[in-house]
Amino acid sequence: MAKKENYIPSVKDIQIIGASNNFKTELTVISNDNNLSIFNFNVTAATSQTPKPITLKWKTPAHNVKGVWKPTTDFAKRIHADWEMQPMESRISIDAPVIGLFGHDDSNRLTFACSNAINKLELNTEIREEDDCFYCYITFFSEQQSKIDHFNSQIRLDFGEKHFSDALKDVSKWWETFENLKPVLVPDIALAPLYSTWYQFHQNLEEDVLLEEFKMAYNLGYKSIIIDDGWQTNDSNRGYDYTGDWNPDRLSKTKEFIDSIHAIGMKVGFWYSVPFCGKKSKAYKQFKGKFLTENHRWAPVFDPRYPEVRDYLINIYKSALISWNLDGFKLDFIDDFRLYPDTIKEKSFNMDYGSINEAVDRLLTDVMLTLRNINPNIFIEFRQKYTGPAMRKYGNMFRAFDCPGDATMNRVRIADIRMLAGNTAVHSDMITWHNEESLEVAALQMVNTLFGVPQISVKLKDIPEDHLKMVKFYTNYWNENKDTITTGHFIPYNPLANYPLKQVSKNGTAIFGVYDDYLLKLKECFNNIHIINGKLSESIVIKMASSTKNYNCETINCKGDIVNQNSIVLKQGVTEIKAPACGMIKLTLKK
Repeated sequence: MAKKENYIPSVKDIQIIGASNNFKTELTVISNDNNLSIFNFNVTAATSQTPKPITLKWKTPAHNVKGVWKPTTDFAKRIHADWEMQPMESRISIDAPVIGLFGHDDSNRLTFACSNAINKLELNTEIREEDDCFYCYITFFSEQQSKIDHFNSQIRLDFGEKHFSDALKDVSKWWETFENLKPVLVPDIALAPLYSTWYQFHQNLEEDVLLEEFKMAYNLGYKSIIIDDGWQTNDSNRGYDYTGDWNPDRLSKTKEFIDSIHAIGMKVGFWYSVPFCGKKSKAYKQFKGKFLTENHRWAPVFDPRYPEVRDYLINIYKSALISWNLDGFKLDFIDDFRLYPDTIKEKSFNMDYGSINEAVDRLLTDVMLTLRNINPNIFIEFRQKYTGPAMRKYGNMFRAFDCPGDATMNRVRIADIRMLAGNTAVHSDMITWHNEESLEVAALQMVNTLFGVPQISVKLKDIPEDHLKMVKFYTNYWNENKDTITTGHFIPYNPLANYPLKQVSKNGTAIFGVYDDYLLKLKECFNNIHIINGKLSESIVIKMASSTKNYNCETINCKGDIVNQNSIVLKQGVTEIKAPACGMIKLTLKK
């Protein structure tokens, strides 16, 4: 990864814009070596006051920059000009305070991040056509409900020569060093393939039908279940008018139902839309006047700045855990805890927080502490966009945002979450497909998710037998290779092309996912090489960088049938291997 010498900003090169006479600002260097600079930003005032926005801004030349990586931009990783973009917003439940510039060779050009992952920030990097430089900025206090007399944050600028994904992973490790961003324990069950009821059943939940599905899922290799929306109400309008009370009207024999799931051998979690309090619920009357808004498209939104609101929500989950012996929770719509046009902005006498984000931090901290005191191995699932560093304190499973039937988007979102998630379990969105889909096209949904923990949501009793074989083969494969997949060194290649090649390696084993007719470059020798042909074409082309190596070769189709066994010589240069559509090649180095 050849690099020109970087222009690395010093303290005097970083502008501080917007500071008033009432606040004193200071930017100092914490460390500055190996193309990595960390700055401390300090703001103080003689008396508590409400600060206006303050921006830190610097520039860097546009040398070998192909695109811009942000946590949830999906397919939109191109460069943007300074006249066309709105800033990216980061707060406790939206995105993460980090942006990366990556090169045409996937190299890190600049990855910058902030330690303030709870309060709202606005940040961006934009190219200016007048001088072909990227102008980077971080704006503080664009949303502030509390008066302050001091504030402190750190800024990290990494120009190091490394793969862009390694630069992002380094940021994740840096966040973990802050006491208020320490991740929670990840139990084994959070790293187990999961069956979800949502895409195929929605709110139409019948206990007998579900139990038969769960038995089939267990035999296919799935060890946990999330019962999604519908368990709590007989209303089937896909709305949230009755949320807030969380009485199991539809699954009324709740404890017996969960006991039956446990008897199968599976763990189970229930879905909750945390912020919503429907106007037809009893809770709506109880908490009237204590909402962030009543004009949300779904339902009024609880205001967590009131301690009685937080206590109510915590006790809902605590009661469910104790009464029904749940193993986990899917806590949904956390990102709807935010400032709305009609939100009361000033802290009232019966609020104990002025900041919504800080109140959310308190709510979720207390939820996790309460639940873990009862069950230390509780699993908590969050989904994009609330998968940032602060959320790792309360959730141990992060799921790709909903993309039903979209294998490519699932692949992209898994990679984007994983680079910042550390050891937190990263799950696919629920895999689903039409039950009359062709086998290989159905398999595309599966193979595109194998670098995350698979979640599935199909009616297993309705899909063809060969689909079941495909699901079982790849689920068993994932379980057998779980350690390598979840803890190995993960590299997603070519972000602007939606990661057409992924790699994970550990202890001499490398697993590759090839999702386009893309050259697989082997830069080092591995004892075991697994190549997932994640496409419908039947060719894998390998370019060997090192000397000739002899391998035993096993070719497997997407149902798990071995279709060929032979020996193969990987010479320095290019070798083509025939592989079934959505099948696999396993290479074992000859001794």
